[in-house]
Amino acid sequence: MSVTTPTIGEITILESGDRLTRPEFERRYRAMSQLKKAELIDGVVYVASPVRIQKHANPHARMITWLGVYEAATPGVMLGDNSTVRLDAENEPQPDALLRIDQAWGGQSRISEDDYIEGAPELIVEIAASSASYDLHDKMQAYRRNGVREYLVWLTQEQQFRWDILREEGYVQQQPDPQGILSSQVFPGLQLAVTALLAGDMQRVLAVLQEGIGGSSRG
Repeated sequence: MSVTTPTIGEITILESGDRLTRPEFERRYRAMSQLKKAELIDGVVYVASPVRIQKHANPHARMITWLGVYEAATPGVMLGDNSTVRLDAENEPQPDALLRIDQAWGGQSRISEDDYIEGAPELIVEIAASSASYDLHDKMQAYRRNGVREYLVWLTQEQQFRWDILREEGYVQQQPDPQGILSSQVFPGLQLAVTALLAGDMQRVLAVLQEGIGGSSRG
């Protein structure tokens, strides 16, 4: 029995599990204007499900707030919210948040003529329900291979936060200092009060970030 692939007009739609080249993925994605998020990871399509408020949307907003304050205070960096990233021929993710260093400031990614990020941003953030998510498996390996230097994952169901640093042997998970703070190895002054974040205390999160930014500017 043959299986008919769903289409919209003359365009074959994107479905999770499709195996596509990056040009074909982009062609179908552009044609589906109603689709808000789809990713290509190692040649496999992942189409996002509807987004829940407490498990994803609000944590996402908190990460954007934290990184937005840092961007506003730091020359030469750019924040992206759900930006498509052309990593390589088989990987085109759309991470929840990213922070990149401008090429003029020594960054490793660039902006293409058609306004996409090409290459690996220095820092990527994903919001994941649990450790079973592909964010900590296939996607993590794609980020590692392409040189994303810091990878942050908020596991909302398990109430955990990971901050991995890329080393020669792969990603190594950082542990918070005695004050419950994690700090970037790439972005001076970017620090996160993890315990406060998980408790919903954004006032404390932003106060700790401001301390880091202030200390960095004095240094």
